[in-house]
Amino acid sequence: MLVGHYAASLALKSKEKKSSLGVLFLAVQFVDILFFTFVLLGIERLNVVENFTASTHFELVFMPYTHSLVASFLWAFGAYVFFRLVLSKGHMVSLVVGLAVVSHWFLDLIVHTPDLPLWLNDTAKVGFGLWHDPIATYVLEALLLIGALILYLRQTIHNNTFTGKYGMIIFVLFLILMNTSNIFGPPFGGSQVTLAFSAFAMYFGFAGIAYWLDKKRV
Repeated sequence: MLVGHYAASLALKSKEKKSSLGVLFLAVQFVDILFFTFVLLGIERLNVVENFTASTHFELVFMPYTHSLVASFLWAFGAYVFFRLVLSKGHMVSLVVGLAVVSHWFLDLIVHTPDLPLWLNDTAKVGFGLWHDPIATYVLEALLLIGALILYLRQTIHNNTFTGKYGMIIFVLFLILMNTSNIFGPPFGGSQVTLAFSAFAMYFGFAGIAYWLDKKRV
């Protein structure tokens, strides 16, 4: 799952208005950011495989330190502690950041093939495999984003500008449109390094846009 993760960001922001939407956009992709970093360091592994599933062109070989269920809860707890004790944020703000981090595993569970470990090793892998059906995958991510957007819009008030009124709606529609290329587009033709840095640019770029647009609403 790619853009569907941002549904958790919008939904959590609607429940805790003091949280930063930009931070939540990074939090829901935090384990992926770690994963690509670990791939570059040789700690975790993926293979670029054309048509590995009907929706993806990569095989996730080894990722227990970022994408196991246990690791996800540990990273989420670490995020909570960091925001609560180091950044001195409130309990609820810190909690939604932690929930954003751990939400990644449960949304991935729906679409991944059985490659998500339960423990901090490479055994007991799970995944419901929706990636084998690209249309169902696309529709699910779109519906998650639209539903979360409605929650967000109902809980925030725009300023009197075009960006405030329509910016977040346009951004979400862009994410859904971009996912068309991600799911139905041609195989990725670059190296793992190119893939990793493309992912970094996307994650941080989208977080920056979300942060900017959220400032247009109160």
